[in-house]
Amino acid sequence: MTAAAGVALVARLMLVALFMPSSVIDKTFGFDHAVRQAQEVFKPRVLGVGAILVGLIVELGCSLGVLTGVADRACAFVIAGFCMLTAILYKRFWAQGDFWADPDGHGRTLFWDFMKNLSLAGAFLLIVVGTDGSGLAPFLHSPLASSQPYRSHS
Repeated sequence: MTAAAGVALVARLMLVALFMPSSVIDKTFGFDHAVRQAQEVFKPRVLGVGAILVGLIVELGCSLGVLTGVADRACAFVIAGFCMLTAILYKRFWAQGDFWADPDGHGRTLFWDFMKNLSLAGAFLLIVVGTDGSGLAPFLHSPLASSQPYRSHS
């Protein structure tokens, strides 16, 4: 493995570490707790369970895709959407009522979590389009193709 491929692998490992194994393990071994959290947005238990199962599939399946390079751009695109969606649904800093009133309030904490989710989504979108945007056309032409992240560029 070249140094460049090694750096790409480490970068991808760092990107997916939040999801796999961390969140996957947390949701698996704390399934009922995760469902209760999901029910903050999806009130009926069946919807909460469905949301957690979808989350597990995205976090595990798409993380593996990003790591292995198998349909990695499509997987990164899905994870980016997942990050944005969870930011909007679960990091609702604007709904707390204390964002401007209390610098130590719950709204301010959720704001930073919201921004971290959006930043992480941006990082995954860089896998989709590349740092210069040149990967957008290949992604649109063949969304399930691999970006070949570990190939030698010599």
